[in-house]
Amino acid sequence: MARHVNIPVFIPNLGCPYKCVFCDQREISGSKFSLSDVRETISKALSTVEPDAEREIAFFGGSFTGIGDRLMTSLLDIAQEFISGGEIGSIRLSTRPDMIDAHILGILSRYSVRTIELGIQSVDDRVLSASNRGHAAAVSYEACRMVREYGFDLVGQMMIGLPESTPASERETAEMICRSGAVGARIYPAVVLRGTEMERMSGAGEYSPVTVEDAVSRSADLIEIFDRHGVAVLRVGLCASDGLSEGDAVGGAYHPAFGEMARGEVFRRRIEERLEALGAYGASRADIFVPKGAVSAAIGQRRANAEALRSKFNINTLKIIENPQLIGYNINVSLSAQEK
Repeated sequence: MARHVNIPVFIPNLGCPYKCVFCDQREISGSKFSLSDVRETISKALSTVEPDAEREIAFFGGSFTGIGDRLMTSLLDIAQEFISGGEIGSIRLSTRPDMIDAHILGILSRYSVRTIELGIQSVDDRVLSASNRGHAAAVSYEACRMVREYGFDLVGQMMIGLPESTPASERETAEMICRSGAVGARIYPAVVLRGTEMERMSGAGEYSPVTVEDAVSRSADLIEIFDRHGVAVLRVGLCASDGLSEGDAVGGAYHPAFGEMARGEVFRRRIEERLEALGAYGASRADIFVPKGAVSAAIGQRRANAEALRSKFNINTLKIIENPQLIGYNINVSLSAQEK
Protein backbone atom coordinates (compact mmCIF):
# COMPACT_ATOMS: atom_id res chain seq x y z
CA MET A 1 0.00 0.00 0.00
CA ALA A 2 1.32 3.45 -0.98
CA ARG A 3 2.17 5.79 1.87
CA HIS A 4 -0.34 8.61 2.39
CA VAL A 5 1.19 12.09 2.53
CA ASN A 6 -0.59 15.35 3.29
CA ILE A 7 0.75 18.44 1.55
CA PRO A 8 -0.26 21.04 4.18
CA VAL A 9 -1.33 24.55 3.26
CA PHE A 10 -1.94 26.55 6.44
CA ILE A 11 -4.65 29.20 6.43
CA PRO A 12 -3.89 30.70 9.87
CA ASN A 13 -6.98 31.79 11.77
CA LEU A 14 -8.73 32.93 8.61
CA GLY A 15 -12.48 32.53 8.58
CA CYS A 16 -13.09 32.25 12.31
CA PRO A 17 -15.12 35.02 14.00
CA TYR A 18 -14.64 33.52 17.47
CA LYS A 19 -11.75 33.13 19.85
CA CYS A 20 -12.27 30.01 21.89
CA VAL A 21 -10.80 30.10 25.38
CA PHE A 22 -8.11 27.61 24.37
CA CYS A 23 -7.23 29.21 21.03
CA ASP A 24 -3.91 30.83 20.28
CA GLN A 25 -4.03 30.44 16.51
CA ARG A 26 -3.11 34.08 15.85
CA GLU A 27 0.09 33.64 17.80
CA ILE A 28 0.85 29.99 16.88
CA SER A 29 0.33 30.24 13.12
CA GLY A 30 0.87 33.95 12.66
CA SER A 31 -1.47 36.17 10.75
CA LYS A 32 0.40 36.47 7.45
CA PHE A 33 -1.03 34.64 4.47
CA SER A 34 -0.47 35.23 0.77
CA LEU A 35 -2.47 33.51 -1.95
CA SER A 36 0.42 34.09 -4.34
CA ASP A 37 2.68 31.80 -2.25
CA VAL A 38 0.38 28.77 -2.31
CA ARG A 39 1.56 27.25 -5.61
CA GLU A 40 5.19 27.51 -4.51
CA THR A 41 4.37 26.02 -1.09
CA ILE A 42 2.72 23.02 -2.72
CA SER A 43 5.47 22.58 -5.33
CA LYS A 44 8.22 22.68 -2.70
CA ALA A 45 6.42 20.11 -0.56
CA LEU A 46 5.87 17.84 -3.55
CA SER A 47 9.58 17.87 -4.36
CA THR A 48 10.29 16.06 -1.07
CA VAL A 49 7.67 13.31 -1.52
CA GLU A 50 8.40 9.95 -3.09
CA PRO A 51 6.70 9.53 -6.49
CA ASP A 52 4.56 6.52 -5.52
CA ALA A 53 3.08 8.14 -2.38
CA GLU A 54 -0.64 8.87 -2.18
CA ARG A 55 -0.60 12.67 -2.06
CA GLU A 56 -3.33 14.98 -0.81
CA ILE A 57 -3.43 18.76 -0.42
CA ALA A 58 -4.64 19.59 3.09
CA PHE A 59 -5.96 23.05 3.93
CA PHE A 60 -5.35 23.29 7.68
CA GLY A 61 -4.97 25.97 10.33
CA GLY A 62 -8.10 28.03 9.96
CA SER A 63 -11.78 27.47 9.27
CA PHE A 64 -11.48 26.86 5.55
CA THR A 65 -15.14 27.13 4.62
CA GLY A 66 -15.49 30.41 6.52
CA ILE A 67 -12.90 32.42 4.55
CA GLY A 68 -15.39 33.58 1.92
CA ASP A 69 -16.33 32.02 -1.39
CA ARG A 70 -13.84 34.03 -3.44
CA LEU A 71 -10.71 33.10 -1.49
CA MET A 72 -11.93 29.55 -0.89
CA THR A 73 -12.53 28.87 -4.58
CA SER A 74 -9.21 30.51 -5.50
CA LEU A 75 -7.42 28.07 -3.22
CA LEU A 76 -9.44 25.15 -4.51
CA ASP A 77 -8.69 26.17 -8.10
CA ILE A 78 -4.96 26.07 -7.35
CA ALA A 79 -5.29 22.66 -5.71
CA GLN A 80 -7.31 21.40 -8.66
CA GLU A 81 -4.51 22.41 -11.05
CA PHE A 82 -2.18 19.97 -9.30
CA ILE A 83 -4.84 17.29 -9.39
CA SER A 84 -5.43 17.82 -13.11
CA GLY A 85 -1.68 17.52 -13.62
CA GLY A 86 -1.63 14.16 -11.85
CA GLU A 87 0.64 15.37 -9.04
CA ILE A 88 -2.06 15.27 -6.33
CA GLY A 89 -4.89 12.82 -5.81
CA SER A 90 -7.37 14.70 -3.62
CA ILE A 91 -8.09 17.60 -1.29
CA ARG A 92 -8.65 17.61 2.48
CA LEU A 93 -9.76 20.55 4.58
CA SER A 94 -10.59 21.40 8.19
CA THR A 95 -13.38 23.69 9.33
CA ARG A 96 -15.97 24.36 12.02
CA PRO A 97 -19.36 22.63 12.17
CA ASP A 98 -21.18 25.97 12.03
CA MET A 99 -19.45 26.75 8.72
CA ILE A 100 -21.04 23.84 6.88
CA ASP A 101 -24.23 24.27 4.86
CA ALA A 102 -25.71 23.25 1.50
CA HIS A 103 -24.16 26.23 -0.28
CA ILE A 104 -20.66 25.42 0.99
CA LEU A 105 -20.97 21.70 0.32
CA GLY A 106 -22.25 22.43 -3.19
CA ILE A 107 -19.07 24.40 -3.91
CA LEU A 108 -16.81 21.71 -2.45
CA SER A 109 -18.59 19.08 -4.54
CA ARG A 110 -17.31 20.75 -7.72
CA TYR A 111 -13.72 20.02 -6.70
CA SER A 112 -11.75 16.90 -5.81
CA VAL A 113 -12.39 17.31 -2.09
CA ARG A 114 -12.42 13.91 -0.47
CA THR A 115 -12.20 14.58 3.27
CA ILE A 116 -13.72 17.22 5.53
CA GLU A 117 -12.39 17.43 9.08
CA LEU A 118 -14.79 19.03 11.55
CA GLY A 119 -13.57 20.64 14.78
CA ILE A 120 -16.35 19.18 16.92
CA GLN A 121 -14.35 19.39 20.18
CA SER A 122 -17.34 18.33 22.35
CA VAL A 123 -21.02 17.47 22.09
CA ASP A 124 -21.70 18.72 25.62
CA ASP A 125 -23.38 22.13 25.41
CA ARG A 126 -21.94 23.12 28.79
CA VAL A 127 -18.43 22.54 27.50
CA LEU A 128 -19.08 24.40 24.24
CA SER A 129 -20.49 27.38 26.13
CA ALA A 130 -17.68 27.47 28.70
CA SER A 131 -15.15 27.27 25.85
CA ASN A 132 -16.78 30.14 23.92
CA ARG A 133 -17.15 27.82 20.96
CA GLY A 134 -19.99 29.86 19.44
CA HIS A 135 -22.45 27.07 18.63
CA ALA A 136 -24.41 24.26 20.26
CA ALA A 137 -23.87 20.52 19.91
CA ALA A 138 -26.88 20.22 17.59
CA VAL A 139 -24.91 22.12 14.97
CA SER A 140 -22.20 19.46 15.02
CA TYR A 141 -24.72 16.66 14.61
CA GLU A 142 -26.24 18.37 11.57
CA ALA A 143 -22.88 19.23 10.03
CA CYS A 144 -21.71 15.62 10.31
CA ARG A 145 -24.94 14.41 8.73
CA MET A 146 -24.62 16.81 5.81
CA VAL A 147 -20.95 16.04 5.17
CA ARG A 148 -21.78 12.35 4.87
CA GLU A 149 -24.96 13.04 2.85
CA TYR A 150 -22.90 14.88 0.23
CA GLY A 151 -20.52 11.93 -0.03
CA PHE A 152 -17.43 13.30 1.69
CA ASP A 153 -15.26 11.35 4.10
CA LEU A 154 -15.70 12.72 7.61
CA VAL A 155 -12.99 13.14 10.25
CA GLY A 156 -13.99 14.33 13.72
CA GLN A 157 -11.61 16.41 15.80
CA MET A 158 -12.24 16.47 19.55
CA MET A 159 -10.62 17.80 22.72
CA ILE A 160 -10.30 16.52 26.26
CA GLY A 161 -9.91 18.48 29.47
CA LEU A 162 -11.82 21.58 28.35
CA PRO A 163 -13.71 23.70 30.92
CA GLU A 164 -16.71 21.72 32.27
CA SER A 165 -15.59 18.60 30.39
CA THR A 166 -15.70 15.18 32.05
CA PRO A 167 -14.44 11.75 30.99
CA ALA A 168 -18.08 10.75 30.41
CA SER A 169 -18.81 13.70 28.11
CA GLU A 170 -15.59 13.02 26.22
CA ARG A 171 -16.54 9.39 25.69
CA GLU A 172 -19.95 10.53 24.41
CA THR A 173 -18.24 12.86 21.94
CA ALA A 174 -16.14 9.97 20.66
CA GLU A 175 -19.22 7.77 20.36
CA MET A 176 -21.02 10.53 18.45
CA ILE A 177 -18.13 10.80 15.98
CA CYS A 178 -18.32 7.05 15.43
CA ARG A 179 -22.12 7.08 15.02
CA SER A 180 -21.81 9.87 12.48
CA GLY A 181 -19.92 7.59 10.09
CA ALA A 182 -16.50 9.17 10.50
CA VAL A 183 -13.54 7.38 8.94
CA GLY A 184 -11.04 9.09 11.22
CA ALA A 185 -10.58 11.11 14.39
CA ARG A 186 -8.06 13.40 16.03
CA ILE A 187 -7.77 13.73 19.81
CA TYR A 188 -6.27 16.88 21.29
CA PRO A 189 -5.75 17.41 25.02
CA ALA A 190 -6.44 20.90 26.34
CA VAL A 191 -3.17 22.77 26.63
CA VAL A 192 -3.12 26.12 28.43
CA LEU A 193 -1.28 28.44 26.07
CA ARG A 194 0.28 31.72 27.05
CA GLY A 195 -1.98 34.71 26.44
CA THR A 196 -5.23 32.75 26.08
CA GLU A 197 -8.45 33.18 28.02
CA MET A 198 -7.85 29.72 29.45
CA GLU A 199 -4.63 30.97 31.02
CA ARG A 200 -6.58 33.77 32.70
CA MET A 201 -9.28 31.32 33.84
CA SER A 202 -6.64 28.99 35.25
CA GLY A 203 -4.92 31.80 37.14
CA ALA A 204 -8.25 32.98 38.57
CA GLY A 205 -9.17 29.50 39.78
CA GLU A 206 -12.04 29.26 37.31
CA TYR A 207 -10.52 26.30 35.50
CA SER A 208 -8.34 23.40 36.59
CA PRO A 209 -6.12 22.20 33.73
CA VAL A 210 -6.02 18.50 33.04
CA THR A 211 -2.71 16.85 33.95
CA VAL A 212 -0.62 14.89 31.47
CA GLU A 213 -1.26 11.67 33.39
CA ASP A 214 -5.03 12.15 33.48
CA ALA A 215 -5.12 13.21 29.84
CA VAL A 216 -3.19 10.10 28.81
CA SER A 217 -5.70 7.87 30.59
CA ARG A 218 -8.70 9.72 29.14
CA SER A 219 -7.19 9.66 25.65
CA ALA A 220 -6.62 5.93 25.94
CA ASP A 221 -10.32 5.51 26.75
CA LEU A 222 -11.17 7.33 23.53
CA ILE A 223 -8.66 5.41 21.44
CA GLU A 224 -10.32 2.21 22.59
CA ILE A 225 -13.75 3.54 21.56
CA PHE A 226 -12.51 4.51 18.11
CA ASP A 227 -10.65 1.22 17.73
CA ARG A 228 -13.76 -0.74 18.65
CA HIS A 229 -15.74 1.09 15.95
CA GLY A 230 -13.02 0.80 13.31
CA VAL A 231 -12.38 4.57 13.20
CA ALA A 232 -8.75 5.43 12.50
CA VAL A 233 -7.11 7.76 15.03
CA LEU A 234 -4.99 10.09 12.92
CA ARG A 235 -3.41 12.10 15.71
CA VAL A 236 -3.31 12.18 19.50
CA GLY A 237 -1.88 15.31 21.11
CA LEU A 238 -0.13 18.48 19.99
CA CYS A 239 3.52 18.51 19.10
CA ALA A 240 6.23 20.91 17.96
CA SER A 241 5.24 20.44 14.30
CA ASP A 242 1.96 22.19 15.13
CA GLY A 243 3.95 25.36 15.68
CA LEU A 244 3.97 24.80 19.43
CA SER A 245 7.00 24.72 21.70
CA GLU A 246 7.08 23.77 25.35
CA GLY A 247 7.56 27.43 26.29
CA ASP A 248 4.16 28.28 24.81
CA ALA A 249 2.41 25.82 27.14
CA VAL A 250 1.91 27.16 30.66
CA GLY A 251 -0.37 24.37 31.87
CA GLY A 252 -2.46 21.43 30.87
CA ALA A 253 -1.52 18.28 29.02
CA TYR A 254 1.44 19.22 26.85
CA HIS A 255 4.12 16.61 26.31
CA PRO A 256 6.14 16.14 23.11
CA ALA A 257 5.51 12.37 23.23
CA PHE A 258 1.87 12.60 24.32
CA GLY A 259 0.52 10.52 21.45
CA GLU A 260 2.93 7.67 22.07
CA MET A 261 2.12 7.77 25.79
CA ALA A 262 -1.62 7.47 25.10
CA ARG A 263 -1.11 4.61 22.67
CA GLY A 264 1.22 2.99 25.17
CA GLU A 265 -1.50 3.13 27.81
CA VAL A 266 -3.83 1.20 25.48
CA PHE A 267 -1.18 -1.45 24.93
CA ARG A 268 -0.46 -1.65 28.69
CA ARG A 269 -4.14 -2.29 29.37
CA ARG A 270 -4.38 -4.94 26.66
CA ILE A 271 -1.25 -6.72 27.82
CA GLU A 272 -2.28 -6.62 31.47
CA GLU A 273 -5.70 -8.03 30.61
CA ARG A 274 -4.14 -10.88 28.64
CA LEU A 275 -1.60 -11.70 31.34
CA GLU A 276 -4.42 -11.75 33.92
CA ALA A 277 -6.45 -14.12 31.74
CA LEU A 278 -3.47 -16.42 31.30
CA GLY A 279 -2.63 -16.45 35.01
CA ALA A 280 0.86 -15.21 34.25
CA TYR A 281 1.88 -14.57 37.87
CA GLY A 282 5.36 -15.93 38.55
CA ALA A 283 6.13 -16.87 34.94
CA SER A 284 9.79 -17.25 34.06
CA ARG A 285 9.42 -15.38 30.79
CA ALA A 286 6.70 -13.53 28.91
CA ASP A 287 7.09 -12.63 25.24
CA ILE A 288 4.61 -9.94 24.25
CA PHE A 289 4.06 -9.62 20.50
CA VAL A 290 2.78 -6.27 19.17
CA PRO A 291 2.20 -4.85 15.67
CA LYS A 292 4.96 -3.39 13.54
CA GLY A 293 6.10 -0.01 14.81
CA ALA A 294 4.40 -0.42 18.21
CA VAL A 295 7.29 -1.70 20.33
CA SER A 296 8.31 1.70 21.68
CA ALA A 297 4.76 2.67 22.66
CA ALA A 298 4.11 -0.73 24.26
CA ILE A 299 7.32 -0.60 26.30
CA GLY A 300 6.36 2.86 27.53
CA GLN A 301 8.31 6.00 28.37
CA ARG A 302 11.53 4.96 30.12
CA ARG A 303 10.27 1.36 29.96
CA ALA A 304 7.51 2.23 32.42
CA ASN A 305 4.95 -0.19 30.96
CA ALA A 306 7.35 -3.11 30.70
CA GLU A 307 8.67 -2.65 34.22
CA ALA A 308 5.22 -2.18 35.76
CA LEU A 309 3.91 -5.35 34.11
CA ARG A 310 6.99 -7.39 35.01
CA SER A 311 6.74 -6.25 38.62
CA LYS A 312 2.99 -6.77 38.99
CA PHE A 313 3.08 -10.30 37.62
CA ASN A 314 6.47 -11.20 39.15
CA ILE A 315 7.84 -12.22 35.76
CA ASN A 316 11.60 -12.74 35.56
CA THR A 317 11.95 -11.67 31.92
CA LEU A 318 9.40 -9.72 29.92
CA LYS A 319 10.15 -8.97 26.27
CA ILE A 320 8.08 -6.90 23.86
CA ILE A 321 8.61 -8.07 20.29
CA GLU A 322 7.38 -6.82 16.92
CA ASN A 323 5.14 -9.11 14.87
CA PRO A 324 4.27 -7.66 11.42
CA GLN A 325 1.26 -9.99 11.15
CA LEU A 326 -0.53 -8.14 13.97
CA ILE A 327 -2.45 -4.92 13.32
CA GLY A 328 -3.94 -2.11 15.39
CA TYR A 329 -3.76 -2.83 19.10
CA ASN A 330 -3.86 -6.60 18.78
CA ILE A 331 -1.30 -8.51 20.81
CA ASN A 332 -0.17 -12.07 21.42
CA VAL A 333 1.51 -13.46 24.55
CA SER A 334 3.76 -16.46 24.98
CA LEU A 335 4.63 -17.63 28.52
CA SER A 336 7.33 -19.85 29.93
CA ALA A 337 6.59 -21.36 33.35
CA GLN A 338 8.87 -20.81 36.32
CA GLU A 339 11.21 -23.72 36.79
CA LYS A 340 10.71 -25.62 40.02
